[in-house]
Amino acid sequence: MGTAAKYNTNIEITPDAESFALRGVQIFIRNAERAIQERGKFCVAISGGQTPVNFFRLLGDLAQSRSLAWDKIHLFWVDERMVETDLRFSNYKIAADTFLPKVDIPKENIHRIPTEYSDLREAAFSYEKTIRDVFRLEQEQIPCFDLIVLGLSVEGCPGSLFPNCFAAFDEDSLACVVYDLEERLSRITLSRAVLRAASHLVILVSGHQKAGILRDVFTSEPDEVRYPIHFLWPVLDKVTWLLDREAAVHIKD
Repeated sequence: MGTAAKYNTNIEITPDAESFALRGVQIFIRNAERAIQERGKFCVAISGGQTPVNFFRLLGDLAQSRSLAWDKIHLFWVDERMVETDLRFSNYKIAADTFLPKVDIPKENIHRIPTEYSDLREAAFSYEKTIRDVFRLEQEQIPCFDLIVLGLSVEGCPGSLFPNCFAAFDEDSLACVVYDLEERLSRITLSRAVLRAASHLVILVSGHQKAGILRDVFTSEPDEVRYPIHFLWPVLDKVTWLLDREAAVHIKD
């Protein structure tokens, strides 16, 4: 089962949790330094969940990452649950509890998804306006993030792009509302168009519980409804899959 070769996929497999987190930070640093050198700023969007926690902690602990020109880094989120920022379900809280207090990023460069709105569409519109302002976009333009850090759920979902619910997404928008589905919390997420437009995407996948979905994603014919991650198949040349050994048990080069 030559999964990597079948889709010409860039897969990096790390032996343990420590090297997994370290490699994630190295990718972050490399992309940040390149973007700042070439364009004077680095625009990055991160995800939540448990997978990136050690990566975030290391991002705040390593001298090389702390010494980045954080005043030139603009931090966004791929998706967010519509909860208060001090609750454990908040993706923003994960970053605030790990690396944000340890790096010199200006408050105005932290662009969290606003969750204080009672109207989700207003919240999505507000986030889209922030993106357009930072990227200085015209109405029809799509932002090109320098780096987007994604995870992968056991259902094959990046961010909050769940299976069988594409009717919830407005592809003309940069930020979309995901309404309460199967007792999940309602969310706001960057659209598929925004994710596909990024210069580089890294997908962090760790743990034996993700091994099965990785096998299925790489051995199935592309089906964006069943496995939403497949919407990235047209841009796989821009995607790095960062896996630990447990998640990669079924992956063969």
